[in-house]
Order: sequence, then structure tokens, then C-alpha cells
Amino acid sequence: MNDQADIKPPVAEKIAKEFSIHGDKRIDNYYWMNDRENPKVLAWLNAENAYLDTILSPEKKLREKLFEEMKSRIKETDMSVPYLKNGYYYYTRFEAGKEYPVYCRKKGSLEAAEQVILNVNDLAAGHPYCHVGGMSVSPDATLLAYGIDTVSRRRYAIHIKNLETNEVLTDVIPETTAASTWASDNKTLFYTRKDTVTLRGDRIMRHTLGTAADKEVYHEADETFDVSVSKTKSGKYIVINSESTLSSESRILDAAKPNDAFRVFQPREKEMLYSIDHRDDKFYIVTNWDALNFRLMESPLDKTSRQNWKELIPNRPDVLLEGLQLFKDFTVLEERKGGLTLIRVINDKTHTDKYLPFSEAAYTASVGNNPEMDSKELRYNYTSMITPNSVYDYNLETGKSELKRQQEVLGGYDPKDYATERLFATATDGTRIPVSIVYRKTFEKNGKCPLLLYGYGSYGHSMDATFDSGLLSLLDRGFAFAIAHIRGGQEMGRQWYEDGKMFKKKNTFTDFIACAHYLIEQRYTDSAHLYAMGGSAGGLLMGAVVNMEPQLFHGIVAQVPFVDVVTTMLDETIPLTTGEFDEWGNPKNKDSYDYMKSYSPYDNVTAKAYPNMLVTTGLHDSQVQYWEPAKWVAKLRELKTDHNLLLLHTNMEAGHGGASGRFKALHEVALDYAFLLKLEGK
Repeated sequence: MNDQADIKPPVAEKIAKEFSIHGDKRIDNYYWMNDRENPKVLAWLNAENAYLDTILSPEKKLREKLFEEMKSRIKETDMSVPYLKNGYYYYTRFEAGKEYPVYCRKKGSLEAAEQVILNVNDLAAGHPYCHVGGMSVSPDATLLAYGIDTVSRRRYAIHIKNLETNEVLTDVIPETTAASTWASDNKTLFYTRKDTVTLRGDRIMRHTLGTAADKEVYHEADETFDVSVSKTKSGKYIVINSESTLSSESRILDAAKPNDAFRVFQPREKEMLYSIDHRDDKFYIVTNWDALNFRLMESPLDKTSRQNWKELIPNRPDVLLEGLQLFKDFTVLEERKGGLTLIRVINDKTHTDKYLPFSEAAYTASVGNNPEMDSKELRYNYTSMITPNSVYDYNLETGKSELKRQQEVLGGYDPKDYATERLFATATDGTRIPVSIVYRKTFEKNGKCPLLLYGYGSYGHSMDATFDSGLLSLLDRGFAFAIAHIRGGQEMGRQWYEDGKMFKKKNTFTDFIACAHYLIEQRYTDSAHLYAMGGSAGGLLMGAVVNMEPQLFHGIVAQVPFVDVVTTMLDETIPLTTGEFDEWGNPKNKDSYDYMKSYSPYDNVTAKAYPNMLVTTGLHDSQVQYWEPAKWVAKLRELKTDHNLLLLHTNMEAGHGGASGRFKALHEVALDYAFLLKLEGK
């Protein structure tokens, strides 16, 4: 495929490093790349970037055109739908030409004067990367705590701003997750501190305004657990949440007594998850205790161990209970059935319930921001592959929905020009795998049109059908776009996740391959025009399927791919590793080691022909370290027998989420799309 074959790619030096465990030896010739301070590593990454720029130089104008095209669809001066909390209407707006949000509020009425509480554009000045998270306003609405990360390692420093004087206090709290929670006294702040090596959130700290020494109130010693702190919707309780993949534990504290000790709500048990909220004289618990798809329970305030729990909504084999939202007289549940999201409203006075009606074949509905317990309005979000992101208010008493805002897509977008379908492929074991697909109505099912198949399939994270205005740049050039809802996600219930992890992980890969074959059989595309894309654990998916059936795809885009599974899971100093033993297995156990090695993309690269591939990473990635994709590309370059494109792009200023800013990130999308369009000759 490469018509620029005379341009030679960088060749990585081979320095053999031997690993030995369970009587098995592995040789890693590129382990030396595991050092982001090494000038030799940086030189090689820069050389790969230069090689990519040379190979894609004919597409330079196309990349610029794609960027401008996608940017032109975004309404530059824009504003979110305000929500009411504690007497203030809060909203976010964007200004023309600016990358970052401006957070604002109005007191008492939407006609009141605007108060800018935080302008992220000001904070980002002078930084190539900037992300603000964990914004938390004190109960008396006078103080704002927020976390800022200017490196992209997800290590946030919390700052505190006086909203009455606009003064930023001298209190600076480093090495946090960004999130924080105020006690009722408006001067005590609870937050999560990160381990500086593993980046695991492992300690809950208590900060009192104006003091230098913070007090540790909880240390999570189990390295497979992360810890966080939040507040119940009622505002009455502060909750410490300890959670691993398959187990959780909560501790609670009266928010009016910040110096008291937290008490355990229900002691952790293996393979038992639960989350809590509070209303009036009861706690409400969503749990998988004796309930694969989760159920809803309640308990008294003073007797919270599970022997005191009373069932309100039972486990259902065909419905997954995903979320809970409490109102004064209503309980709202987020559910999932047949791969689609549902919103169920229960009237606690009349003991009647109803489901909000949604009619498209593939869509996503979710509960939005609803901070006020006494509200009669339920804020919810709706989108599909052809319906832009929409915000509704649903009147809990009348049952009527009102559209408050729909994402405006500039440039004359008309959903009637596009079609979306819900398909089902059959896996190797007979399981039916949902596929959501969108294309322009001029798309022909003649087996010759380009199609991009996307997948993830890990952590029980469902990849739902949503709208993406940037994707129009592919659809309008003749592509179809499909999402394979493969096992390892949770689209079809909790069992869907259980059947795609640990010793069933290969179901994720064979499901994706089955979806690809189905789309070819149904004449949506063929192997000469079929492309695949996935990021992070979805990048692992890309690496696995190209080892298994490389001839199935014409091109692959692997974004921040987790491909060196065995080495990473054996290194407990790497962020995320210990917390993921229940997802992938612990390779210190021989059975886990053998299974993981049998599919690890890096360990299974062999001398054969691979499809065209674009691999992307970020130098400061804290989730999947940059050296995984870098080593993978080096090994592929060494062993592959084809002349197809193999390109590596490293963002030298960003991490796992890519570039910050609403426009800068589009440059990375433009790169992905230009690569695909080059392969299609468009």
C-alpha cells in the first residue's frame, strides 16, 4: 500500500532484557523505552513523529481541512442549560475562539447579573495542557474548591477561591484526584490524596481553611482498592467510598460533625458491590449482593449492615439496575434492557411507575444534573447516532418532557440525511452481539463501501450509541460507522461483563471479529474497505484482533493502546496495575500468566503481514504508559512481512485523554480520519 516505500522508518535499537517467571522466559528487546527522561527515548519518539509527518505530508491539507470542517460545526459561543442549586443557577459557557470553559452562576433568577466563578482560559495561559476538575462549592455558596492539572498525569492541585472577593486563597493542596467535598461548617474540606508513584487514590485527608497540616482520616491499605469521597444528595452525610473491580465499602460521617470519626456502613466482602444515598430517615443501597444485575435496598440510619437491608426493587435477569436518583416524593432509576438505556420514574406516594418513552433503534438516555431533592423536574440527557445531544426537563408530576437545549450543529446538518440501525451478529458460541450503525442515506450496501468499526469491551463500560459531530466528516465522505457492543462491556447486563474478563477475555476479541464478518456478510463492506478503531483497553482489542485475523481489516487505528499486558500487570509500581487484578488476572499466578500471555498483543507479534496501522499515545499518559504502544510499534516494524503503513504518533504534551481544549483535540481526530481517508484514496 505504501507508495512512499523509499522513505525509511526509524529503526529502534534492540537491547535484550530477559524476564523469567513460572519457568517461562520472555525476551523484551525494547524494554529500554521505559524511561521518559532518557534522551534516546525522546529522540526515537520524535523521529517516529517526523516519519509520520513525512508519510502523511500529502494529507497535510486534508488534515487542515478536516480540522476546520469539524471546528466549523461547533457553536463557538455557547452555553449549557443552567441548573438550580442552593439558590443559584449554575451554567457553563464558551467564548468564540477560546479553548476552555467559563463557569458562571446567577443568584435567584436567570435575569440576575452573571458572576464568573472560574475562567479556565485564564488558568490555562502559558500551559500547553490544562484540565480543571472536581469543582465543589461550599454549602453557604461563598467558596469554590477546584483541581487543576497542567501536565496531563491526572495529578491535580486543589485551589480554593473566595467567591465573594474573587480572591484565590493561599491554601494549595497537591497530589490529589481533584475531587473534594465540603463539610457543613464551610471551612472543612475532605479530599483524596494520590500515591505519587502508583497514582492510586489511597488516602482521605481533612483540610481546614488556613491551616498547613492536613489530617489523614482514612488510609486504604489494600492496593487493589481506590478511595474517593463524596456527599449524599441530601447534604447530610459525607461518604468515603473504597472500591475495587469486584468489591466495595462505604464509610459515613455526619457532615455537621467533620471532626468525628467515620463509621463503616457495611464491611467489604469479596464480589459484593454497593453504593449508597440518603433521604429522610433511610439510606438507599444499590447492590449486587445475591443479585447479579443489582437490586435496590433500604436501611435505617442507625442500622446499616446488610442484615438490616430491606429489598425495594428485586434483581431481574433481563434488566440491569445502573443508577439511582432520589427526589422528595419520587425515585428515579437508570436501567438497561436489551442493550438499551431506560429511565424509570417511581411515584413514592402512589406507588406507581412509568418509563420515559424513547423510540429510536439505538440511542442513549441518562439522568443529568439534579442536585435539588425538592425539585419537581428531572433533568435528563438524550442522544443517538443521528440526534445531537439533547437536554430535557421531565415534570415528575405531569409526566411531560420539555426540550431545554439541543446541541446546535452548524453548517446545515439535517438528521433526515442519515440512517441508524441496530443489528445483531452471532458470536462463535452462538451469542447474539448488538451492533449500532450509522451512515448517510446515500450509502450503498454493495460490499464495497468503507466502514469503521469501533469497540472497547472492558471494565463493564458500555459503549452506547451517541452523537458525534466530528464523525460527519467521515460519513459525508462515504463511510459507515459501527459500534460493536462486545462482551466485557455491560450493554446486555452484568453477565455480559463477566463473560468478557479474566479467563473469558478472549470472548471480547472473537465477538469483535464476528461483528466484522457479519458486516461483510451483510454487504455493508468488505475486507478491502473495513477499518477498526479502539482506545486504551479498546487498543488492546485492536492489538489482539490484528494478531488473530490481520487479513480481515484494511486499516487499524489504535489509540493509547494497552498492549504489553503481561509486563505491565507484573509491575505493581505502574498506575492502575494492582487495582486491575480482578479484570485481567494476576500474572504472579501461573494460570493467569499463561492465559494473559496467550493474547497479549506485544507478546504475540509474529513474522506475518499486518494491516495498515496508526498508533497514537501521549508522553505523559498515566493510564497506559507511552512505552507500551512505542514498544509494540518497534516490534511490529522488526517482524512484519508486509509493506503496509505503520505509523506512531506521540503527543509530547498530553496524556491518556489527548490534548486539552475543545478545538486542540480535533487535530488528533483529523489525524485519525486523514489516515483512514488516505487508505481509501479519498
